[in-house]
Amino acid sequence: MALTGAVRAGTLSPVAVTEAYLERIATRDETVRAWEYLSPGQVLEAARALSARGPQGALAGLPIAVKDVIATHDMPTGYGNVSYAGTRPVCDAPCVVLSRAADGLVLGKSVSTEFAMASPGKTRNPFDPARTPGGSSSGSCAAVGAGMALLGFGTQTAGSVIRPASYCGVVGYKPTHGLINTAEVKVLAQSLDTIGLLTRTVADAALVASVLGRRPDLMPEGTVTGLRIGLFHTAPFDKAGPGTLAALEHAHRALSGAGHRVSVLPVPDWFEHSHLAHHRVMGFEVTSALAFERLSPQVHMTDMTRDFLAAKAGVSAEDYDAALAFRDLHARKLADLMADVDVLLAPAAPDVAPLGLGATGDPVFNTPWTLFRMPAITVPALRWQGLPVGVQVIGARHADRKTLAAAQAIEAALDYGWTAA
Repeated sequence: MALTGAVRAGTLSPVAVTEAYLERIATRDETVRAWEYLSPGQVLEAARALSARGPQGALAGLPIAVKDVIATHDMPTGYGNVSYAGTRPVCDAPCVVLSRAADGLVLGKSVSTEFAMASPGKTRNPFDPARTPGGSSSGSCAAVGAGMALLGFGTQTAGSVIRPASYCGVVGYKPTHGLINTAEVKVLAQSLDTIGLLTRTVADAALVASVLGRRPDLMPEGTVTGLRIGLFHTAPFDKAGPGTLAALEHAHRALSGAGHRVSVLPVPDWFEHSHLAHHRVMGFEVTSALAFERLSPQVHMTDMTRDFLAAKAGVSAEDYDAALAFRDLHARKLADLMADVDVLLAPAAPDVAPLGLGATGDPVFNTPWTLFRMPAITVPALRWQGLPVGVQVIGARHADRKTLAAAQAIEAALDYGWTAA
């Protein structure tokens, strides 16, 4: 990452970086509204302290947006909910601690949907404020998409990193479940919740993941050639709109032209049942994880959140156990399906960001990969009628390094070019 290298070399100061990003925030956030909490004096004080001690960490000077469901001891963590507004945790989440230890700079807290579920916050899409930025990691995606941060932390239980990354024209990386520790993050579903990263490039995501996962070997080395890519029309594929279809067609042509082998993989008959399995796993786990919020009169929630929880509460223990068994059995079948390819290429979202701010879009093309706990990466593919749309790169579970290397090669072939909205 050029910025962190310049900060370590002393050619760029953390204070100058912070001032530049605060200026960008002042210019863009009145429209985008990506920030839940921002204190310019606080982050400038941190930047001055970093300058004084001489930044040498891997994330030196990196401006970071932390999703409002991730704990920060020195900034409020309100989970996107009015009853928790202003709450100060006693410690940082591990991902925040490790970022700061690597000399990253937390600019502030980014907007989350309520409890990282369905009820939208105030954030607008940076490319068109009449459209949703997606959710639940809306603020982080929009902040990076609008050039107000270089890294955004998100979380994904269904499609909350991959889908909004596509809507906001950024890279979204959901690692293998468990690669980044989720302690001190508001839990929805322990079998599904994954901390994700929103960045400008795949290389940036790999760098940050290597630090947070304490796995230096995640960083791809060299140029990958001759990828074997399985084009996967995630069922129900009839939900793919013209923007997504154009992105997949463009990717197919560009990757074939770059010397990679793209073949269409058949979608097994059982695959569509993975959506129901995800619903049952999430439903059973979220109603326990949010038992206090769901049952306590002390917590005020939107009607959308209450309705969402009420719908999830109908999942029985028997249905939950059967869904976990389905996941384990079909994860092995999926591994067999992928035996002759390096990664899958699939839709990241049904289409460009939908008009309206009352909903965050459909995670239908994301939930299976979250259920199977596989690494997935949104790579921006093209602009469709002026709006960004990405494709999703999916790798085998625990094969994050290989998946990141493949996504970096796919990114190069697509040649989208990053520009802030």
